[in-house]
Amino acid sequence: MNYQGITEQQLIEIVTQAVIKELSTRDDDKVPVGISVRHIHLTRSNIDWLFGRNYQLTPKKALSQPGQFACEECLDVIGPKGVLTKVRVLGPERNATQVELSQTDCRTIGINAPVRDSGDLEGTPGIKLRGPLGEIEIPKGVIIADRHIHMSPADAERFGLKDGDRVKVKIDGVKPGVMEHVLIRSGEKHRLDMHIDTDDGNAFMLKQGQLVTVLGKE
Repeated sequence: MNYQGITEQQLIEIVTQAVIKELSTRDDDKVPVGISVRHIHLTRSNIDWLFGRNYQLTPKKALSQPGQFACEECLDVIGPKGVLTKVRVLGPERNATQVELSQTDCRTIGINAPVRDSGDLEGTPGIKLRGPLGEIEIPKGVIIADRHIHMSPADAERFGLKDGDRVKVKIDGVKPGVMEHVLIRSGEKHRLDMHIDTDDGNAFMLKQGQLVTVLGKE
């Protein structure tokens, strides 16, 4: 734009309006979506059993949350009615082995898993895992991961939320709608990202990284 011939007051007005426009179009209420496919978290002892004593998981790709990564290693998940092959292991090691599946996955292999937050494993079904050195049957740990949004404390404050809150999320696109009862998980090691499974992603025809709008606390 040519600002020649305008007064200082007019220039201030132009800049002010540009700032107002920028602020009004910022995505302060939006969150990117990460669609999680089936995966496995393992304890040190289970890694030793399935891959060998003192075996170290091999990072393949960094994930959205700091310090977490997809591994080169995969396992077969064996249920009463079928097998899911080459299910990705995620690192780092966990205190409890956890298998996260979609409802579609559970039906495929004949297992009845509850919707749970990560780490809430009491009363969950077990399953058999097969690796390069053999098989192991875990007594519990299979869940359908509850839909959730990771937030740093600063992000949570900006949204007016705290760890453990539940929110509604508005989704635009080909199949728009509102996703309810979305858990907020906030902590120093959390980076802003909404995590859903493939069933939720397909239901709303969401794409990896698509922005959705947080409507507020339920």
